[in-house]
Amino acid sequence: MPGPSPGLHRALLGLWAVLGLGLLDLSAVATEPFWADLQPRVALVERGGSLWLNCSTNCPRPERGGLETSLRRNGTQRGLRWLARQLVDIREPETQPVCFFRCARRTLQARGLIRTFQRPDRVELVPLPAWQPVGENFTLSCRVPGAGPRGSLTLTLLRGTQELIRRSFAGEPPRARGAVLTATVLARREDHGANFSCRAELDLRPHGLGLFENSSATRELRTFALPPDPPRLAAPRLLEVGSERLVSCAMDGLFPASEAGVYLALEDQRLSPDITLEGDAFMATATTTAGAEQEGARQLVCNVTLGGESRETRENVTVYSFPEPLLTLSEPNAPEGKTVTVTCAAGARALVTLDGIPAAVPGQPAQLQLNATENDDRRGFLCDATLEVNGETLSKNQSAELRVLYAPRLDDSDCPRSWTWPEGPEQTLRCEARGNPAPSVHCARPDGGAVLALGLLGPVTRALAGTYRCTATNVQGQAVKDVTLTVEYAPALDSVGCPERITWLEGTEASLSCVAHGVPPPNVSCVRSGEAGVVEGLLRVVRKHAGTYRCEATNARGSAAKNVAVTVEYGPNFEELSCPSNWTWVEGSGRLFSCEVDGKPEPSVVCVGSGGTSEGVLLPLAPPDPGPTAPRISSELTPGTYICNATNRHGSTVKMVSVSAESPPQMDESTCPSHQTWLEGAEAAALACSARGRPSPQVRCSREGAPPTQRARVSREDAGVYRCLATNAHGTDARMVTVGVEYRPVVAELAASPPGGVRPGGNFTLTCRAEAWPPAQISWRAPPGALNIGLSSNNSTLSVAGAVGSHGGEYECAATNAHGRHTRRITVRVAGPWLWVAVGGAAGGAALLAAGAGLAFYVQSTACKKGEYNVQEAESSGEAVCLNGTGAGGGRAAGAEGGTEAADTAEAPVGGEVFAIQLTSA
Repeated sequence: MPGPSPGLHRALLGLWAVLGLGLLDLSAVATEPFWADLQPRVALVERGGSLWLNCSTNCPRPERGGLETSLRRNGTQRGLRWLARQLVDIREPETQPVCFFRCARRTLQARGLIRTFQRPDRVELVPLPAWQPVGENFTLSCRVPGAGPRGSLTLTLLRGTQELIRRSFAGEPPRARGAVLTATVLARREDHGANFSCRAELDLRPHGLGLFENSSATRELRTFALPPDPPRLAAPRLLEVGSERLVSCAMDGLFPASEAGVYLALEDQRLSPDITLEGDAFMATATTTAGAEQEGARQLVCNVTLGGESRETRENVTVYSFPEPLLTLSEPNAPEGKTVTVTCAAGARALVTLDGIPAAVPGQPAQLQLNATENDDRRGFLCDATLEVNGETLSKNQSAELRVLYAPRLDDSDCPRSWTWPEGPEQTLRCEARGNPAPSVHCARPDGGAVLALGLLGPVTRALAGTYRCTATNVQGQAVKDVTLTVEYAPALDSVGCPERITWLEGTEASLSCVAHGVPPPNVSCVRSGEAGVVEGLLRVVRKHAGTYRCEATNARGSAAKNVAVTVEYGPNFEELSCPSNWTWVEGSGRLFSCEVDGKPEPSVVCVGSGGTSEGVLLPLAPPDPGPTAPRISSELTPGTYICNATNRHGSTVKMVSVSAESPPQMDESTCPSHQTWLEGAEAAALACSARGRPSPQVRCSREGAPPTQRARVSREDAGVYRCLATNAHGTDARMVTVGVEYRPVVAELAASPPGGVRPGGNFTLTCRAEAWPPAQISWRAPPGALNIGLSSNNSTLSVAGAVGSHGGEYECAATNAHGRHTRRITVRVAGPWLWVAVGGAAGGAALLAAGAGLAFYVQSTACKKGEYNVQEAESSGEAVCLNGTGAGGGRAAGAEGGTEAADTAEAPVGGEVFAIQLTSA
């Protein structure tokens, strides 16, 4: 049993105090009236709660006492003059318990009042209609069952937080429980979607308790407005089978338009419209396609539903079939000169027209033929078909384009022969060609140098100036044209914002960015050489990212560009171009084997001989950047097979290299003598010049300062200085050769002075001039008996002072060198008073002649065999002098008449000897 409540304790203490006072003054008790008391006299308990009641009396010795009530009891405590009892589950709205005692044969009573209250735990708002028309009234009803007492209740109807109506039920009977509040409200547009609720307040604060509040669940109100007019349906009167047509259904004045339901259908084929809302109006559009089975009269229906009401519109639609006309070309892509047939056809009931020319009757095709030319390229043809449906004429057309294939044409209008631009501003190089297929145009320098970037905007620099050969090419042929670009001759990218060299590590993330200075701020884009895409964002670095990137900064005032070299490190790799498998060493060049290996960081390379004479031999390698102090091969290199090993920190790789040795041309005195001799008249032959070298050099000789000639025989004009040039794949060697042409002697001139006859005692001189190489030796043969003959130092002049008869006769001049001998004769006549000598002294003359001949033979056989002697010395010594150690045989008879006469002789064979003897008397 639970113990007494604090209220019960207070009641008991009061009771004991009263009893104590009674015991102190018995006389006073006997005289005062007795009473019964009930505490609490008035109580307010929550429905279903409990309460302790204390029943007491001041009667000293009550006979009996008790507490009468209809409520359930849970426990009782007693004393002599008091009784405490707990009442539980108090549910009656109001009850009056009675406390009684019997004292001195009297019944003492005290009546109490217990009332219950119930919190507004259930606040119910009657459900609202699903849709409420705007402008009509609807009812709000709120119920709070069981809450009370009703007189302490206040109910409020709310729209959102706005109070619509508030009612207090003060003055209602205390036993009254529960309450209902009803209100009529006019539906408005702004009430759509509004939340309505009811709030209940039970105010027990006047009774020492609190204020109890509760609210109902909210109810959402949906209002609508649907005009009485049907929706507007826009649809085609005619609908072609298989075609898509747009239909629309619209309506104004709906609220809310977004809640409206639209049903759009062609007969029983429901469409799926797209709905567009604008204020209180909507537009539903859909595409409809009719099948062949729907051909004929059909109905299109539009039904709009809102708030349980609907509006509907129907329209008649005629479904028909009208196939597209067919336009065909026998050769859509016809070569120039080809005959092309164009045909236009349609359905059985359609009338076709081809380029304005109708067919004979409906259902028949229309045709035309043409011979394709360049002017027909991209010529359009129109095929038009008409069909009558329900009194309305329908038309369809189809077009086609003829492509004529022809070779490129480069016209001056599209590709001018000359361009003149100022330096600096950006220009677009344009050279366009006509042709089908569209030709590709490529402009480059004839020497294979720079290429013009056609169609691209770029800065004009002086480097672009020059002549370019533009070639337009397609499958039909090509056209070539030379064009001349004349450049009339001013943002920046520095090394801080855009470094020239960047190193990336393979496998990491990197980005290529360049910052340019300029106003307005330049736009910078970087494109890899040979590619078109702009490099943006982070890149996962791979080996192929290495290379040169072109970063271009552009603003309204100009542009600047810069190459950025990106290096990516990776393992070594041999490439044939930079480290050939076959290498030829040129003897004497000192050149080293160049074996550059692709790899970052730069790999170290070692090449060692493998097998044969090169076994273990280290092949000298050229440094990557050879300079003036780079090592050179000073001696021979051993040919053979070498194994090259390239290593860096990322790995190593090997390659077999075959080395062979060759040499440049070389000529010297042994292979090409600097002085050579030819003989005039011999068969023409090449100079005796050859050269050492591998591969074998080709030697060509040409005369300095003279054009080459073709002669069958050697002539004197061939003499001179020749330049011989030896050439092979490794260079040239030149040598100067002096050619001398030797030729046989010829007595070019034999003359006497004075000319004509010589008187006795007179003087005469004979002059002999010879042409020969090597120079000829001159010898004379005089008439027998001719004495006192003088010769010049080179024997070219013979002189006689004081001529006598014996000086008359035939004189012979002979020119001799290693290649032969040539003679020429002249007759000298001495006439005058000495004629008798010739007549009278014939016998004496004969004797004298015989003596002279004997003396001559003696001199020939003695002194002349010792060699040549100076004529002047012979004259002074009085001895016979040999004038020439070589010559012909004996002399001939002198002429008998005065004067001189020259005669030529044939060449004499070498080996005969001719002697001239001069006797000087004392």
